[in-house]
Amino acid sequence: MKKYTLLVCSLLTVLLVQSQSLQADIIIQNISIVDVANNKIVTQQTIVIQQDRIKAIGQINAIQKKFSAKLIIDGTGKFIMPSLWDMHVHFGGDTLIAENKLLLPLYTAMGISHVRDCAGDISDSVIAWKKAIQENKLQGPNIFTSGPKLEGIHSIWPGDLEIGDEAGLSKALDSLQKLQVDFVKITDNTLEPNLFLKSIQAARKRGWQVTGHIPATMTVATYANAGLSAIEHIGYLQRAASDKEDSITQLRAAGKINNKEAAVLYLNTFNKEVAIQKFKNLAANGTAVVPTINGSFKTTYLDQFDFTKDDYLRYLGPALKRTYAWRINRAANDNAEAIQFRHANFEAAASLLPILYKAGVTILAGTDAGYLNSFNYPGLGMHEELTMMVKYGLTPREALLCSVVNGPAFFGLQNDYGAVAEHKKADLIILNANPLVQIQNTRTIDGFIRNGKYLDRKNLDNLLQHVLKEISVLK
Repeated sequence: MKKYTLLVCSLLTVLLVQSQSLQADIIIQNISIVDVANNKIVTQQTIVIQQDRIKAIGQINAIQKKFSAKLIIDGTGKFIMPSLWDMHVHFGGDTLIAENKLLLPLYTAMGISHVRDCAGDISDSVIAWKKAIQENKLQGPNIFTSGPKLEGIHSIWPGDLEIGDEAGLSKALDSLQKLQVDFVKITDNTLEPNLFLKSIQAARKRGWQVTGHIPATMTVATYANAGLSAIEHIGYLQRAASDKEDSITQLRAAGKINNKEAAVLYLNTFNKEVAIQKFKNLAANGTAVVPTINGSFKTTYLDQFDFTKDDYLRYLGPALKRTYAWRINRAANDNAEAIQFRHANFEAAASLLPILYKAGVTILAGTDAGYLNSFNYPGLGMHEELTMMVKYGLTPREALLCSVVNGPAFFGLQNDYGAVAEHKKADLIILNANPLVQIQNTRTIDGFIRNGKYLDRKNLDNLLQHVLKEISVLK
């Protein structure tokens, strides 16, 4: 009788412990955490996810005593890291809305949870997608958007807010406020330089981050000091890397040289010590840089590589691919001298990346992928950009920081994202290989935990198949 009583008590104790365990949604067992911030791998960890947050991390025995879950993932031999952020993409083409929408699942399939849309001419659609994704009604990355960018009168870019004076600027910013954009982008095609400066200041006064290209007739520091939050494209930093920046910008302002002649002068007056000092000033000012190296590499070297055979092209709509033609044709018209110059100019710009990084400038990983930008692929492009960042001087860990840490921090979201840690958002990618050893390993995606939902490799492949099916209808 006593033995029977002890047995019953033991069973009741087990049941009581089980009933008291906390119910979670997902438990990932025995996985290696990629600690990007500290450049290390933490092995044999078990991660508990509840709704869209990481509830707990620890050794498996301790976790099993506290938590239970319907979905348990075996992470043996795998690596887990924060999802990727692409900080410069484009949706656009007012007749290409359906093809642009098909880009959204490509980002998810490639482990990218957030993108920063840097202006196009379909802002209403982008904002509608943004809302639908937030409400889990549409599969795709969370979108931060600038809405239409600010430009001058008769800009070449479609869909801009064209301004010619301060009254027009105020009206344009009112319209962006109504759209509830996440930041403001300004470009330099026809916008008068002083109005460009006033646009930065007025947008910052309203509480926005402001990014953009830079007019050629003032120094980089002038725009940074005015409050520019980030410079899009590393090529603009060649100006600050010259020890003749002041005189060259004055020549451009006076109309005595054109952009091509200025570019030659900047290329021939590079001074590393000057560059370091100016870049340190940018860092102190809090001005970030989005290099977008991969897209520039592809258009620079169209004479050496045939990207038309890329397998990934099948995931893009036919009309969107046709927008590639203008850059391809422009490059095809270059003579041998022009080709040599574009190679040298690109290499000089790309070589600034480690100098910027060591000077303390915040680097944001962005692709410039989307319509118009030839062979610069939504989704895959971020993995190619990270590869290019390493090729041109960063370590794998430094390149990853530019995406998974600096991306969220740009929008003040560092408390929610940027690490596999308790209380952080559960936007995580599971890899089959260590990206700190080789950056190309970010492509070995085995699964994606997105907003607390698990997408295994089959689910991710199904997203790609869905895109192919929809594109076949467009054809």
